[in-house]
Amino acid sequence: MTLTTFDIDGLLLIDPRVFSDERGYFLETYNEAKYQHLLGNHISFVQDNLSLSANGVLRGLHFQNEPYAQGKLVQVIKGKVLDVAVDIRKDSPTYGQYQSVELSDANHFQFWIPPGFAHGFLTLEENTLFSYKCTQYYSPENERTIRWNDETLQINWGIDLPIVSKKDTLGEKFVSLHKS
Repeated sequence: MTLTTFDIDGLLLIDPRVFSDERGYFLETYNEAKYQHLLGNHISFVQDNLSLSANGVLRGLHFQNEPYAQGKLVQVIKGKVLDVAVDIRKDSPTYGQYQSVELSDANHFQFWIPPGFAHGFLTLEENTLFSYKCTQYYSPENERTIRWNDETLQINWGIDLPIVSKKDTLGEKFVSLHKS
C-alpha cells in the first residue's frame, strides 16, 4: 500500500495493493492490525455506511460535535466521486482549509478523514456506490451541516447546480461554527 499525506495534517490517501489478472482483481479493503498500525491503535471502527447516488448528487458537508465526532475511512465501490474534507479544528493552523481527492472504482483509493473535519462528496458518475467506515456511531442530535457552497470555504466542486438534499441546502455558514 502507498500513502499520500497532505498539507492539512491528519488526512491520508491510501492506495491499496491491487492484484489483477484476466479474471479481474482482488484487494484487501480493511485489516484491523494494518489499519491500527497506520492510523493509530486508538482507532476503531464501529459503523459501516453505504450510499447509492445518481450522477451530480452532492452530500455534505457533515460532521458531528464532540464527543461524537467521527473519523471516516471512505472509498468508492462503484463509480466516481470528488471527496472533500474541511478542517474544522478550531486551533489548527489549517482551520477552514479543505482537501479534495477523486475516488473511484478504477483507482481504489481510500481517504482517511480523522475527527475534526467536515466531510462531503459529489458523485461524478451515475449509480455511484460510496462506502465509509466510522469511528463513532451516527448521532442525529449531534450532527451539523455546513453549506456545500459556503462563500468563506470557496470549495471548487466543479458544478453549479448539484442535486442537494433540503438538509444540506439549509446548512449553516462556516463562520457561525464556533460562535457562542
